[in-house]
Amino acid sequence: MKIRVFAILSLIAGSFAFASCIDDDATDEVIFNNDLAEIKGYLDTASIVNVKKVYDEGRGITIIWQELSGSKDTVSLGDTLRVNYVGRLLSNKAFDTSFEDIAKEEGIFSSQRKYEPLKFRIGLGQLIAGFELGALQMEVGDKATVFIPSFYAYGKHGSSDGRIPSNTPIMFELELLSVTPGPKQ
Repeated sequence: MKIRVFAILSLIAGSFAFASCIDDDATDEVIFNNDLAEIKGYLDTASIVNVKKVYDEGRGITIIWQELSGSKDTVSLGDTLRVNYVGRLLSNKAFDTSFEDIAKEEGIFSSQRKYEPLKFRIGLGQLIAGFELGALQMEVGDKATVFIPSFYAYGKHGSSDGRIPSNTPIMFELELLSVTPGPKQ
């Protein structure tokens, strides 16, 4: 059931993301392959604690767990999640976080926002597809890093604040704090 839900969400998210990832000078396939090469290059040189790894070949998304909780508290579409996170470029420069101390260290602190776990309902497209696809694979208490090709991130346009350039693969360090079951269908 969980795999089927993942596939359905992926198809929906992918169709929206695909439309926004076309660069005038490169085909989607070239951009995607460049992203995969950049992610592979990062993973080949980085030392990341790896207790479990999942690679989605079709989407190019890699999830590497640093901690497995074994809680068996899984995520389903419609659930409300609370997640601590750090979003980074593959240069390791943070572009967003739920941690105030990291925001200050990285020079991205804003006194206009609260630094607290992100709370969102999964499957509504409130976040980039790669973030949601990664979170769907986690259990409460897990810590994982999700590597996301630009196609499932900010695509051709990059982020509206300019911190993420167009066609840029990214990663999110996630800690799933809680899952509140959504409405039963």
